[in-house]
Amino acid sequence: MTSVHLDEVSIRYELTGLDNQPLLAFSNSLGTDLSMWDPQVKALRKGFRILRYDMRGQGESSVVPGGGTIEKFARDFVRLLDMLSIDRVNFCGLSMGGMIGMWLGVNAPDRLDRLVLCNTASRIGTRDTWNTRIASVRQGGMQAVSAAVIERWFTPEFRMASPGLVTRAQRMLEASPIEGYASCCSAIRDMDQTDCIGRIRIPTLVIAGTHDAVTPPHVSRFLVEQIVGAQYVELAAAHLSNIEQADSFTSALRDFVGA
Repeated sequence: MTSVHLDEVSIRYELTGLDNQPLLAFSNSLGTDLSMWDPQVKALRKGFRILRYDMRGQGESSVVPGGGTIEKFARDFVRLLDMLSIDRVNFCGLSMGGMIGMWLGVNAPDRLDRLVLCNTASRIGTRDTWNTRIASVRQGGMQAVSAAVIERWFTPEFRMASPGLVTRAQRMLEASPIEGYASCCSAIRDMDQTDCIGRIRIPTLVIAGTHDAVTPPHVSRFLVEQIVGAQYVELAAAHLSNIEQADSFTSALRDFVGA
């Protein structure tokens, strides 16, 4: 893994695979780092060139003072592609990463071949919800919200059956830089793409989790209704469906992107 400097921010990324393989890029959920995609990378690395990265304020990318915006995060990704001399990618984003994917689908469709939007929505939560979350982490650190977040990330059945994976996810969450996490929260709080997602015209797959309380299936089906030709897959999972239903998630991704 390495980092690239994009004006005021340093972005950590990992690019693996051969130049002649189809390129698949992953964008993370709030409170995670690029390791959240380990199940997909392990399964797909023989057939794809894979790009994953930590968005500003998360993982090992730098924290920039001030509030973030989804547009700013998306433009970071475009600049990362430019720095790596990559013209187009297949893009898979989950939750906040999916919001970034929507922005790219509307505003930078020339950089995308196919778009996969997972456990996401054109608007997530309310201003009060996000303001409370920001205040909680600034006052009590990441531990103040981690237990509640883990309950939203995974179903009770998965938490009981796979404690090692759940513990790893919680450690990843609690390692998030507080101000970076707060900046991401403010970006989600301030973004509403409801009126523009119908302008997406590239092939799109929407993946939902049946038990996802953060972005429930009905908001995913709304995306499908708005995006012409979009396909829909629903998995028996909560919010981090790529971990809870890793094999089914990866299979749907592979079938859609095609390799």
